[in-house]
Amino acid sequence: MPDRPAPQTVHVVVTGCSGRMGRLLCQAVIDADGVMLSGATERPGHDWIGRDLGEMLGAGRPFGLEVSDDPLPLFAGAQAVLDFTAPQATLEHAELAAQARLAHVIGTTGLSAADHARLDACARHAVIVQAGNMSLGVNLLAALTRKAAATLDAAWDVEIVEMHHRHKVDAPSGTALMLGEAAAQGRGVDLAQVSERGRDGHTGARGPGAIGFASLRGGDVVGEHEVIFAAEGERIALRHVATDRALFARGAVKAALWAQGRAPGRYDMLDVLGLD
Repeated sequence: MPDRPAPQTVHVVVTGCSGRMGRLLCQAVIDADGVMLSGATERPGHDWIGRDLGEMLGAGRPFGLEVSDDPLPLFAGAQAVLDFTAPQATLEHAELAAQARLAHVIGTTGLSAADHARLDACARHAVIVQAGNMSLGVNLLAALTRKAAATLDAAWDVEIVEMHHRHKVDAPSGTALMLGEAAAQGRGVDLAQVSERGRDGHTGARGPGAIGFASLRGGDVVGEHEVIFAAEGERIALRHVATDRALFARGAVKAALWAQGRAPGRYDMLDVLGLD
């Protein structure tokens, strides 16, 4: 299917609007040019359902938008949906977005291989932009990781260390896995075959060619990621520190704008940022 002309103002729906990222996504859409917040959803039974979004966000004025538990009619009147919810909800949203032919920007983490296969099926009918992290800095880090892994031979061990706030429920983080995939791509290997996680006890020596992961949790850390290349006598460390979650929301809005007029398919933030 060929690319189509992009609309002048992109109507955007935010799912999971009461959550930490949902609130930031709403604000990012409100603050950005070229987009309009046209709907917001929450799960059935949530106490925001039927309430004015502006009131619930503490904006000091009503928005004239009621929070809904039914995304289908909202999707039908929009051109993009921003979705940082949970895997099962995201899959349900993806099927509805495919029916409505709108761009689905996904920041949800913890997606399984089976989940990605379902997203692939939905992407035959709609644009899906999915990334473990929507920030420019992290995606540049991924590009640098891929380049370094392609340049350095197997004598260089690769370790990925990430830290997040105490409430994060999945590990390794989606960003850490994205960086692991970048390293694996650079080396021309399958991450699933070389990944080492959760070392504990007498594990034996580190496997040759392995890509290791370590996950730290505590406090209110927004996100810290470091890719370490270690060889005999020297180390290279590539590091990114996020101090404000709003940067992820701004990246999601950028992705929604970029997706307009694109042919259906799976894309990521490297495509959006022109780093691929």
